[in-house]
Amino acid sequence: MQPVELARKLAKEMDAHKTAGVARVYVPNEYTVFLSSKDRAKLEGYERSLEQELSGYLLEHARRRSYDLLTRPAVEFKTDQRLRLGEFGIQTRLVKPPVREGEAPRQGEEGHTMVYSAVKEKPPAPANPEQRAEAMVVTRAVVSLDDRRYVLEGPRATIGRSKQAECVLADPNVSRRHAELRRSQTGDWTIADLGSTNGIKVNGRRVSSTRLSPGDQVTVGTTTFLFDIEQ
Repeated sequence: MQPVELARKLAKEMDAHKTAGVARVYVPNEYTVFLSSKDRAKLEGYERSLEQELSGYLLEHARRRSYDLLTRPAVEFKTDQRLRLGEFGIQTRLVKPPVREGEAPRQGEEGHTMVYSAVKEKPPAPANPEQRAEAMVVTRAVVSLDDRRYVLEGPRATIGRSKQAECVLADPNVSRRHAELRRSQTGDWTIADLGSTNGIKVNGRRVSSTRLSPGDQVTVGTTTFLFDIEQ
């Protein structure tokens, strides 16, 4: 987990959660960053200064985009034991400052926690000049589960109970390596069964392998998630 990567994702979440008013565009002013216990331990000694640095980065990003903030952006680190080393989650919130002295700030609805993996893909080298000429479309798979979203970089991502999977599901009906998401050169994604016990369903239909579209509902074991694609 690199601070520069974290700053980019925070700015991305600011862009994604802007709210247009009559003449202004408001963005969240509270950002909670969830880290694994090991990543959080690495920040010991400079966590507070990093929070301030990221706050300044978001403030400058808002100025460049002409966003309106109700208060200076606040960034806070917390530990989430469900995250693995290199993963981090971001949750945003728009908090209105108190109108009268002594009044508690009014907090808006919390958004989904976006879970990112810091592991970067290494695209395979083209086998011939024709392949080099083809531009590879890089997209990310988004798996939405209740209040959490996993952003999977690809080109392959395993879904299962194993802690080694890119998307870990705590479901006893899910195999350790249940299914795999695969991205094509065109940026499309497919899901393939990896020989699981209970199989997979897409929009209620049992499949062994199929192309996925944004909005598809995928069921593995007894867990259903919403699939999306992020450019």
